[in-house]
Amino acid sequence: MDLFDSINDDKKFSPLAERMRPKTLRDFVGQAAVLRGALGKMISQGQTPSLIFFGAPGTGKTTLAKIIANVTASNFVKVNAALSGVTELRNIVKTAEDQRKFYRRRTILFVDEIHRFNKSQQDFLLPYVEDGRLTLIGATTENPFFEVNAALLSRVKIVRLEKLSVDDIKQILRRAVEAEYKTLPVDERALDIIADFADGDARTALNLLEQAAFTEKISVDTLRELLGEKIRRYDKGGDVHYDTASAFIKSMRGSDPDAAIFYLAKMIDGGEDLKFIARRIVICASEDVGNADPQALILANAAAQAAQFVGMPEARIILAQAVTYVASAPKSNAAYLAIDRALADVRTSDDEVPKHLRDTSYKGAKTFGHGVGYKYPHDFANHFVRQQYLPDGKTSARYYEPTAQGFESTIRTRLDGLRK
Repeated sequence: MDLFDSINDDKKFSPLAERMRPKTLRDFVGQAAVLRGALGKMISQGQTPSLIFFGAPGTGKTTLAKIIANVTASNFVKVNAALSGVTELRNIVKTAEDQRKFYRRRTILFVDEIHRFNKSQQDFLLPYVEDGRLTLIGATTENPFFEVNAALLSRVKIVRLEKLSVDDIKQILRRAVEAEYKTLPVDERALDIIADFADGDARTALNLLEQAAFTEKISVDTLRELLGEKIRRYDKGGDVHYDTASAFIKSMRGSDPDAAIFYLAKMIDGGEDLKFIARRIVICASEDVGNADPQALILANAAAQAAQFVGMPEARIILAQAVTYVASAPKSNAAYLAIDRALADVRTSDDEVPKHLRDTSYKGAKTFGHGVGYKYPHDFANHFVRQQYLPDGKTSARYYEPTAQGFESTIRTRLDGLRK
């Protein structure tokens, strides 16, 4: 083996995540919403504006920048904002000018952690980005609208990259197994655990797969050795997930805010989907609190929206507020029981709407007796008048039976008075 063979063989010493880095858009996994749009079309046609990729680690920011450089046949220069200075940038600009002048080749400057660039570094790039001597692609895990100055933002397109889905991660893992570990025994459950553990980060997933492969067996037992107790947290498709969610709901229903907050912490620590947690709280606020405290549903729904808007780690505070409120609120499942009773009746009968309640908005409706005899409640004392609302065969049915809990006791008193 000569010196050049040794150089070409260096790739095998690179981490798996680097070896598996895709070279083309066709091989790139995830970010379908971004690549189906105008940006994907521009890249495939060899064109690209200056960009800032904003997203969590391992979502493909660096990979996508390198693919763009390959597709557009550009000179690719990578710097880290935390380590680079104006002197280095000045040399890059000089090289870019030479590339453009002598080789008719554009230069893509990829700035990792661009949020760490200070104002003078950002200002230095402005004229070169504006006149096209440099095509800037920045990568950041921080919101660029807070970290990058307005002048530079006005010259770039912000592209948000979402965390990769579990399915995306599993696709990447399977490709890696096929390419590198075809001869090893691979347990599909182990790939599920890695995909959950990675929490949308392809690099984390591939690093863990590579560590497992050193044992010459990619299995659940191998991962248990590597992760120790952490493995219990990433069983989002198994018993731990369902048992924890069940205990969480039952603790809120059982008015135990301490237990409810414990299971909330367990789910958050395990990387559970915020949407899944928020949905459970909203459902409990209606199913188990209901009209005993109508404010619970309003708060739970507001918390669900706010948690998505704010994101982790602060979302834990919002969810904790909603959980403790719902768990501490008076309880009633009367509305839940009411709809199930009504559905049972609707599914076993074909009762018609009484004629005096039927639609009268079209010409000729009254000739069919529609609306005839209907009494408008607001025309009567206390805005109430006794008349039949249920179908003929259901006049004595009682679906909603308010409890004496919380605000529902007020509803119960009022309805009892009206029914008498």
